[in-house]
Amino acid sequence: MTKYEIVGIGNAVVDVISHGDDNFLEMMGIEKGIMQLIERERGEVLYGAMTDRVQTPGGSVANTIAGAGGLGLKAGFIGRVHDDALGQFYAEAMNKDGVDFVNPPVTSGELPTSRSMIFVSPDGERSMNTYLGISSELSSSDVSADVAGNAQIMFLEGYLFDKDKGKTAFLEAARACSAGGGKAGIAISDPFCVERHRADFLSLIENELDFVIGNEAEIKSLFVTDDLEEALTKTAAICPLVVCTRSGDGVSVISAEGRIDVAVEKIVPVDATGAGDQFAAGFLFGLASGRDLETCARIGCVCAGEVISHIGPRPEANMQALLRAEGLL
Repeated sequence: MTKYEIVGIGNAVVDVISHGDDNFLEMMGIEKGIMQLIERERGEVLYGAMTDRVQTPGGSVANTIAGAGGLGLKAGFIGRVHDDALGQFYAEAMNKDGVDFVNPPVTSGELPTSRSMIFVSPDGERSMNTYLGISSELSSSDVSADVAGNAQIMFLEGYLFDKDKGKTAFLEAARACSAGGGKAGIAISDPFCVERHRADFLSLIENELDFVIGNEAEIKSLFVTDDLEEALTKTAAICPLVVCTRSGDGVSVISAEGRIDVAVEKIVPVDATGAGDQFAAGFLFGLASGRDLETCARIGCVCAGEVISHIGPRPEANMQALLRAEGLL
């Protein structure tokens, strides 16, 4: 059985990118600059209206795992795709990026592969229309205990908490990882996701997980407070390692060893998509390779800084070279 340094479980979403000016967006009823969840029929209409499609494998934790794999970790990703053209593309693209797409596309799934139709306006705004499809149906049957039990780090995507079978899969995966000597953690993903499942989130973090990564809004949402320091203190009381990204204000890391605050160089983002995903990739790469927590955070910040300097949620530069230049490798 393969021994993975990092395994992620998350939504497997194909990002389908096209151009669309304001007139097109208005004609199609697309609200500019935001992400909207859409139904299957709407997704088919928008997909058919795209004239210059560019497809890339996406999903928050999938982006993190691809970033960590690009830094040199032995990486695997568990997601659910249908055995259709987009699902085959997704699996092949992840494997090509050096990440084992653990499960083959599902031949009997009723729902098609998840996709996000992204229309880029001339001013650079991205209007996202996401059909969740089969990826949100992930369950315990998709998560091999052998894979989870052989993961040094297991990283879970909070979005999959929206269905009970996703919660069950997370619980079993975290326990298998822990039994195998690994560490399991979660990307909180979205404050609204926390609001829908706060008690279950807190129970999982307190009883099953070794680390949690989130931004200010997500961490504060855990304890329904506007006071970040209060939220950090309470989260650290139930979880051994808490990592909070604070945009231009840097990163706070709290562990049994104390608290570390790492500053970041403020830059104007070209496209902020993927900043949190790639921070997590760098941080978890550092963790898996035995670096101290301050170095982990600094690596994460370099990865986030690179991805916001261009369009798209995955790095374009040689990240190992960038990190060497910063004295972090």
